[in-house]
Amino acid sequence: MDVLTLLKKDHKAVGALLDRAINCEPEDPKLRDLAREIEEALTVHAAIEEKYFYPALKKRAEDSEDKVDVFEAYAEHDVVKHLIALLTSTRARDERFKAEVQVLSEAVKHHVKEEESTIFALARELLDAKELNSLGATMERAKARLLGDASSEPRRSARKPVRKKAA
Repeated sequence: MDVLTLLKKDHKAVGALLDRAINCEPEDPKLRDLAREIEEALTVHAAIEEKYFYPALKKRAEDSEDKVDVFEAYAEHDVVKHLIALLTSTRARDERFKAEVQVLSEAVKHHVKEEESTIFALARELLDAKELNSLGATMERAKARLLGDASSEPRRSARKPVRKKAA
């Protein structure tokens, strides 16, 4: 799968999770699980973009405006990470929570819109089909590693890798 298809698939999945969360009330018990799913999906997505996709574009971008677009994407990730921290904090759910979910959703949807237009166009301009496919395969493997193989072990957070004990 090419990198743009992989990222679009992630965008769609995260959008669906955010829509479900927006429709929950702050005291809904499903909300904590949704918040964890959103956090995991966005954390993994941002990690693979920041490690592979954005650096590939930044390396190839010769125009300063193109570089600004890539750095803007990094900045938007920072905003989303801050909002995720609010969403997944251990504080009690209150009236602010619904607003924070809404703001996170709006920030993610804005980022997705810009990324799928500006950044994807830049990727198509700077990378050929072989590179897009190779990058997609690399990012798909990295995503699988971060999420763990769901068929053989439980999912784990991308932020807290499980350390295996020496035999």
